This record gives sequence, structure tokens and C-alpha cells, in this order.
Amino acid sequence: MKGEIVMAYEQMLVPVLEKQALAKNIYRMVLQCRSIAQQAACGQFVHLLPVGCTLRRPISICEINKAAGTLTIVFEVKGTGTDALANVRVGENVDILGPMGHGFTILPEAKHVVVVGGGIGNPPMLSLAQVYGERATAICGFRSANIVTLQDEFHASGAETILCTDDGTAGRQDLVTEPLKEQLAKGDVDMVYACGPRPMLKFVAAAAKEYGVRCEVSMEERMGCGIGACLVCACQLEREGKSVMGHVCKDGPVFPAEEVVW
Repeated sequence: MKGEIVMAYEQMLVPVLEKQALAKNIYRMVLQCRSIAQQAACGQFVHLLPVGCTLRRPISICEINKAAGTLTIVFEVKGTGTDALANVRVGENVDILGPMGHGFTILPEAKHVVVVGGGIGNPPMLSLAQVYGERATAICGFRSANIVTLQDEFHASGAETILCTDDGTAGRQDLVTEPLKEQLAKGDVDMVYACGPRPMLKFVAAAAKEYGVRCEVSMEERMGCGIGACLVCACQLEREGKSVMGHVCKDGPVFPAEEVVW
């Protein structure tokens, strides 16, 4: 199933059902938003308006529970907006716009996929691991053990899970590209999905290309409107041999890796 741009996004106030601190400055929230959850797909995001803020904050969707009508988001406090969001209490409402953007392509017949996350790029990989289950290998990279999150959830998905940290305080002391190359060398990988810092994505894309494996990446850029009107989140792409400017909110956040000009 090819990822699509869902234009029928909705704006509404929705209650926070659960809130949990996963690590320092990293929070998990479960939002009750049945109609948005029904439309949401892996790799899309929601645009939240924290109280007292003018601009919305884009947050990747971590988990989708269509039966319960809930979305789970995981975010890191980086400024006033996400700090305000972190102070929302269970039972209070948040202003949400979604689902937004272009999601990952799901391959129903795939026998083996690899999902790669770096830091706060790990949460959107969880929904993919839950879709593919035992057919997925999840490679999760973090700087250090004190910010490792969601490992129980990745294991519960049924995916083989490989944890890497830069300093070796948890899992393997490796960059995520090392276990990725090990998986690619097996010759049975149908797709690589990745989300994380741009340098990481560049090397993941290069590894997939080396082995001739299809790759999709979720790009992270600052956003204003979230619907392609303000043009803040521009990124350079190459399509049909021509250099074009795309926009992460509208054309992405997921792109075929070969389209991105690194």
C-alpha cells in the first residue's frame, strides 16, 4: 500500500488519556481522537497547538489504535512549545490538527523489512514494527542509556530489536548503520525505513543503495503551518532528473531516499 497524502485532516480539541515521562525531557501521551486515528497511517504526524503559543508543533505519530480511537505520541522538550505540551495534565484537552503528511509505503507481501530510528526518530518506527511484527528488524540508536525509550514496546511488537548507543552504556556500541549493513548482507531485506538526524539518514540511504534495497526516510524540518502554505520546511529533491524544492509537511515527511539531495 503506497503512502498517501491525507488531505481530510481535522482540527479538534481532544483529551489526554495517559501521560508518562519516559526519560529526561521525553514524554509519552495517549490522545483520544477517534476520527483522526481512523485516518492515520504510519509515518504521518499531528500538529499540536500548546496553550499560550502562536504556532503549532509537529509531532510524529508513535502508535495508532484504530479500535480504541487513540494515537500515541512521544516528544522531546526542546523549547517553550513542547515545554507547554509537557505540562498538560491527564484529562485536559489539547488542540490537534491531523493526520498530516505523507506516510510510509506498506508492503503487505514483504518477508523482511528493517526499521531504523535515531534518538527521537525512534517513536515513528514503532508503528511500522507493529504492522510487520516478526517480519521486521528494528534498529534503535541513542546517544546513551539514559535516553533509551520504547524498547519494551519494540520487543512486544514481535520485531527483532537491536539497540545501539554511541557510548556503549546500553546495547551495542555502534552506529545504527553497522547492524543495518549486517541485515542487508543477508540478502533478504525488502525495504528499509528510517527516521532520525539528517546525517544518519544519509548513511542509511547510502547503505540501502549499496545493496540495491528500496529505502524510505522521514525527514525532520522546522514547520510553520504544516499544510504547505508557509514554505518554511523546504527541502531539495531530485525528481525525473530535475532539482525541485519539496516541503516536508505536504510532500513528506516521508520521501523515497533516492529523491533526497543530501
